[in-house]
Amino acid sequence: MDFERLVELHSADLHAYLSRRSTSEVADDLLADVWLAAFSGRSSFDPELGSVRGWLFGIARHVLHSYYRRHRLRTVLTRADRPTDETAAVDARLDAAALVPALREALRSLPAVERELLLLVAWEQLTPSEAGQVLGIPAGTARSRLHRARQRMDERLGDSTQVVDENTNHKLGADS
Repeated sequence: MDFERLVELHSADLHAYLSRRSTSEVADDLLADVWLAAFSGRSSFDPELGSVRGWLFGIARHVLHSYYRRHRLRTVLTRADRPTDETAAVDARLDAAALVPALREALRSLPAVERELLLLVAWEQLTPSEAGQVLGIPAGTARSRLHRARQRMDERLGDSTQVVDENTNHKLGADS
């Protein structure tokens, strides 16, 4: 596959990842840095070690960490799903807003690798194997750490996660 096709296929997902972990103004520049690093390092990609998607998210993660090291910024870990029904949307925002402090605290209490693994799987919809590739850990280790992170989130959030979205009967941290 040619490099231009990779850019077409993965730019939107990489940009979303970078936007959620920085500001939208910075995400464009960071995405450009990701593609420059990927292009210059394209000969180092080994398909035997994992997918192109995992390799690209790994580069994005390194670019983002370099950015934060340079600028010493903190990430903001909030996101709310937007239901289509306006009443449900208001309810969901209120429920989500009530959970934000507990969710932030629970996420902060996780070891860094478990937190990043959980966010890569939940937000970026990477498989546990791809997330492991991004973090440089074996797939089996990624799966066990993800399971542990979900258990810890359930323990820390307790019954407060029952409120998240009763319409889909989805509980935060439940296996998907």
